[in-house]
Amino acid sequence: MTRTKEHAEDTCPPVYQCRLPLSTSTVNHLADLLRRHLKAIRSRWRILPPGKIAVIVLAVLRHDQRLADMAGGNDVSESTVRRWRDELIGLLAAQAPRLDRALRKVARQGGEVVLIDGTLIRTQRRTGKADRRNYSGKHRSHGLHFLALTDENGRLIWISAARPGRTHDNTAARHDHILAHLRAAGLGALADLGFRGLDNDILDPTIITGYTASRTHKLTPGEKDANRVLAVGRAPVEHGFAHLKNWRILTKLRTDPARATQLLRALLVLTNLEVNR
Repeated sequence: MTRTKEHAEDTCPPVYQCRLPLSTSTVNHLADLLRRHLKAIRSRWRILPPGKIAVIVLAVLRHDQRLADMAGGNDVSESTVRRWRDELIGLLAAQAPRLDRALRKVARQGGEVVLIDGTLIRTQRRTGKADRRNYSGKHRSHGLHFLALTDENGRLIWISAARPGRTHDNTAARHDHILAHLRAAGLGALADLGFRGLDNDILDPTIITGYTASRTHKLTPGEKDANRVLAVGRAPVEHGFAHLKNWRILTKLRTDPARATQLLRALLVLTNLEVNR
């Protein structure tokens, strides 16, 4: 009996079609970005055209398709699809705005406040002591912590670097100098109680967080009304996170946490392309 790599008759793995719920403009933007990159590095040949590569990478990001599945359906190797994914994520992340520039842009457009919040992107649990800091007691899950800023309409304008899941919102905001950047741009911010204590200026606060009750102090009717108004004003930031988490690759990250910052910033660019088209 001889061994062969050929498939027996009627045993070829089936290939199915799947709809990609993204606009043509997003695919074209990614394909054009890759074409410019290939021209810059003088790489004239790829096994597939840039448009096809863009569709494959977007399918990985949007549907969380396994690299081996996408490779088998397009007659390429898994390592090739991984290289394409990392390459395009890096190109997109380079287009993500910096914090100071994003705030100045909001101010130039006549904005007065931004919305700030933190979120946890769940990851696979890894072995070893180094992963203990990624456990979030609040969410009872392993993950990475991110801060994000949106405008008044919930459009994402900036996202922070990845930090361990146990990181507090205030700690992350202080590390990124959020308060100083807001004051430099002349903007205010609406935030939840997780950011309480970040701005200690009582007379003219830049970050408004609402009121909290304690054992010795119950909220007055006026404070409750103020919290309700603040909650209504902050609602669009949740819409911004919802648009971002439509990318199913964020359901549970399996990538290296060191690459998570680039991934989130690349998805920020793609999200804005889809929402603002």
